[in-house]
Amino acid sequence: MRLHVPGRWLAGLLVLWLAGCASLPPHERRAAAAQAVAARSTQVDCTRADACALPSPILQMARETLAASTPAAPRHRALILDHAPDALLARIHLIRSARRSIELQTYIFDEDDAAQLVLDELQAAAFRGVKVRILVDQLAALRKVETLAALSSLHANLELRLYNPVLDRARFSLPMYAVASVCCWKQLNRRMHNKLLVVDGLVGIVGGRNYQDDYYDWGSDFNFRDRDLLLAGPVVRDMVANFEAFWNARRSVPAEQLGDVARYLRANGPPPPPHHAFHNPARVRALLAEVADDAVLRARFVEPALPVTGVQFIADLPRKHRLEPASAPDVAAPVGVTGDGLRELIAGADHEILLQTPYLVLSGSAQDLFRGLRERPAPPRVLVSTNSLASTDAFLAYAISYKYKRRYLRDFGFEIHEFKPFPADAPLELGATGAALPEPEPEDTPVAPASAPIRTLGSGPLSLRERRLAERGLRRTPVSEAARPSPFASSGGLPVRLKRAGLRTGMHAKSMVVDGRIGVVGTHNFDPRGDTLNTESAVVIRDPAFAAALAASIRRDMAPANAWTIGRRDDAPIFSGIEYNLAKLSERMPVFDLWPYKYATSYDYAPGPDCPPTATPPSPFASDFRACNRPVGDFPEVDLGLKWLGVRIFTAFGSGLSPIL
Repeated sequence: MRLHVPGRWLAGLLVLWLAGCASLPPHERRAAAAQAVAARSTQVDCTRADACALPSPILQMARETLAASTPAAPRHRALILDHAPDALLARIHLIRSARRSIELQTYIFDEDDAAQLVLDELQAAAFRGVKVRILVDQLAALRKVETLAALSSLHANLELRLYNPVLDRARFSLPMYAVASVCCWKQLNRRMHNKLLVVDGLVGIVGGRNYQDDYYDWGSDFNFRDRDLLLAGPVVRDMVANFEAFWNARRSVPAEQLGDVARYLRANGPPPPPHHAFHNPARVRALLAEVADDAVLRARFVEPALPVTGVQFIADLPRKHRLEPASAPDVAAPVGVTGDGLRELIAGADHEILLQTPYLVLSGSAQDLFRGLRERPAPPRVLVSTNSLASTDAFLAYAISYKYKRRYLRDFGFEIHEFKPFPADAPLELGATGAALPEPEPEDTPVAPASAPIRTLGSGPLSLRERRLAERGLRRTPVSEAARPSPFASSGGLPVRLKRAGLRTGMHAKSMVVDGRIGVVGTHNFDPRGDTLNTESAVVIRDPAFAAALAASIRRDMAPANAWTIGRRDDAPIFSGIEYNLAKLSERMPVFDLWPYKYATSYDYAPGPDCPPTATPPSPFASDFRACNRPVGDFPEVDLGLKWLGVRIFTAFGSGLSPIL
């Protein structure tokens, strides 16, 4: 059979290809870069030596910690940032408190309220006299070329670079992304996943949060349950050294040197400073009201910060992407490959591993590692906190993990607890979303049909979906297209549709506790992409008190109020042994996995006379597990529809995608 390709389609693809690969002439590029540099203000609004910085009890704690340290006895303070609005408050406060320098490295930098607030503060810091350097991965950088052009020509104290730009562009559309996938797949698929904020070389924040509303409980439809770590002590110098390695890497390109930004500058000149009106200004004002409150800052960030020992920052270097010359000198930071370091910690476990990852997709080497642990005479217990299909933002990654549930449960002994989309007891600040309760309706008021306006809350009629949100004490706030996540920013797109309306939450934290004595918080998802394609970073703290605090946080996410437990399904009524072997054979097929009856399913804890409410994650291997846990199906809460077909397709044919998910 001959494949016919329409001429207009082929011509369109050719135009896209040429547009994507066309490079700006060198003289035009140099002229645009010079134009941006010449436009940068050198005005400094403060003449004081401290750059008019906000007094900071956090930075004071950091100075005292560093002063008490010696090379033989380093001192550190560490604080787990579980509460999302506090994670944003800490960032804004530290930026306002900077006297000398700010280094910010991230994967996603949006232009919604949370990101715009950070961007405003970074610009203000530059005008105060602080050296600000921003490094963002190109795939999820700021949305508008205009914003990038404005920042690149704003101030001599502010520099913006994009990591690993493809097709000589800062931004590209979905069709252009398709072109890049064809011509530049290897480059396109290697991303900088590191997240780091360092202020004055004294305080660092690392963890899973990007710069987008969803990471700070400001999302109107969906928020991430995430975790950061605030650190003070000598290890912060290692973070700065690693940032320098990325900043000076070949793949880190000043924004004004990229083709689309340069074209904009040549055609329009430097645009005004970037600022978009806040969608919810009251929420922003409420946060800023606490940014200089000494009592609040001490109570939330200084007093709870633990003195810790055995602190190490491990991070990949840019040469993981094989564009750095072999002779490039190493930075001072004592870093190895992040994935190797994490696997080494797992291999050293004696009795328990708590593993939290949003995407339970294990590389072959990781599977071999856990298989070896399981074969020990006294294997360590492995508890895993991850997403359910109802809570994940990465449908494809979940589909692949679903394929291997039997292996994880039976062969590796994993106790898997999948996060619920509406957790009942998690550190979430739902009020920070700006959701509003409607005025109470009379009890005898009939419910209007979905097509009719129910009533108005300020900006318009309340739809049936919004009414359901209101019943949960929430309101869906309209989100502009410009504020939505990048289609390339996650590994699976938007969450699936649920049976109930409501503001849902998805797991995004990447953490681990080994034997109750070692705690890890970082960016690595413990997945093949983090091992081989993305650059990652993590903080390892060998301190029992810190490990206990982190373990308590992870166990809370696994508690029955917040998670379903994956357990073995009841045996088939007949021929259960034959059915099991057929399912196992189907799973092992490299391409096809069509057997519909899976080994494992989801269970929910059912309190009763003999099953008192508990916060302890149940073990699916306990002899009394089924006495208090009832099966709720493979995909609880999900209005599956045609997504069922997608799950089956990707479990059947998508195992080859696991290295890039």
